[in-house]
Amino acid sequence: MAGDDVARTLAAMGARLRVLRERRGVTLADVSGATGISPSTLSRIETGRRKPTLEVVLQLAKEYGVSLDELAGAAPVAPTAPATERRTSALQRFGDDKAVLPLTRYVGGLHAHKHVLPAVEEPPGRPRQVSHEGYEWLCVLYGRLWLALGYQDLVLAAGDVAEFDTRVPHGVANAGSDGPVEYLIMFGPQGERLRPRTAPAPGGGTGDRKAAE
Repeated sequence: MAGDDVARTLAAMGARLRVLRERRGVTLADVSGATGISPSTLSRIETGRRKPTLEVVLQLAKEYGVSLDELAGAAPVAPTAPATERRTSALQRFGDDKAVLPLTRYVGGLHAHKHVLPAVEEPPGRPRQVSHEGYEWLCVLYGRLWLALGYQDLVLAAGDVAEFDTRVPHGVANAGSDGPVEYLIMFGPQGERLRPRTAPAPGGGTGDRKAAE
């Protein structure tokens, strides 16, 4: 594997590790206690500020119950698959309840991912919350997303946007029973924020859009 490929794989691996941990509803301290890896090291790996060693990757794969291929995104795609199937197969699946497509593959800076939550028969209990360093911008593309942000509970529909400091406990779930939810996330591990360059709409109104700070 070429050096650039290795760097891209390691960069994407941090995001996958973060999703796996959040899916389990455990903190960095919990994972640290189970693996012996310090919380600060785990945080830097998840946010792309540190490349994991083979020993660390093996420990985390065992802890999360996934294969090295899953962590590396190396699951093979059938060469005869139609283009639509090839695009779908790029989604990295974590258990049965979430799929994540990394949209950026560099180390550090802002990262973007597309998340897909499957359809549910009925809304689940309040989403389990996690917190970590960074800043996040979220946009719902399809469906209804339940965002539990601190003590707030927001239901975001297609086109709704939320942005928040990820040190605030947060969690998400499918808020409806009428299909899956698709949403985009842009995450800055060092707290980077998006910088609007256009003037606000006259009156500053946002209709029924919900935003969280």
